[in-house]
Amino acid sequence: MELLPINIIQLNQSKINEIDKVIKSIYRLIIYSRHHLDDDLLDTYLAGIHNLKELLSIKNAQMEAQNEEEARVYLINLKLSLEFVIEEINLGNNFEKEIQLFQLLRLISPETNALHPNRYRQTVVQIGNHICPEPQEVSGLVANLFFQMHHIQNPIAKAIYFHHELIRIHPFADGNGRITRIAKNWMLMYNLYPPIFINDAHQKKIYINTLASSFRELNRFPQKWNEHTANFFEQELDRILINSNLLYEAINKIGLNRKQEQ
Repeated sequence: MELLPINIIQLNQSKINEIDKVIKSIYRLIIYSRHHLDDDLLDTYLAGIHNLKELLSIKNAQMEAQNEEEARVYLINLKLSLEFVIEEINLGNNFEKEIQLFQLLRLISPETNALHPNRYRQTVVQIGNHICPEPQEVSGLVANLFFQMHHIQNPIAKAIYFHHELIRIHPFADGNGRITRIAKNWMLMYNLYPPIFINDAHQKKIYINTLASSFRELNRFPQKWNEHTANFFEQELDRILINSNLLYEAINKIGLNRKQEQ
């Protein structure tokens, strides 16, 4: 497998500008409004973590769980992972090292880590029609992925690129989707963007189908930017934009409520 060359990535810059405009509006509210506090943003994130059933819905958890008990454990592990990420961000640590992948593995998929502690997968895996790289290739591909990430300046592009390529590599025996999405959100939140999740069955289907089409096309033409890969990047930008607007509305509502109470 060849990684997607970073020099061929084509992003919708106007949408990135739109996202940045909303994010700046959020910080203007927090900094300049008399009715907001410095903690409002973090409190909004934490509220989402403490209400994961409302944020993701149990339906989303069941897409990666076979029964109610597995869904409950999934949500607990996701909560622990997000709390860990927020703590690391508060310490000034961005997601940028391989060792952090294994930290997330232990939190989000402890059953996988118990079977293969601190190791990449040792078997061949297939996602739909996509045959993932041979086990002996995984370590080198992951190392190269982190190397490539250091050469991407835009944090949104970096997060989406990492998501796309780590799923293609599928480095672990299980839990790859969960680990990848948490790592992506770590990068986004570190750079003051909101976390994004797939929160219903329809979105999940589109997400899976778009990735499958992108992988298929890149297997045929690994050096060529294609419409399916472009669609995945665009869909991720849409999710960030939607969540940015939702975050603005939540922060603004906090201020309006305080104003009415005075």
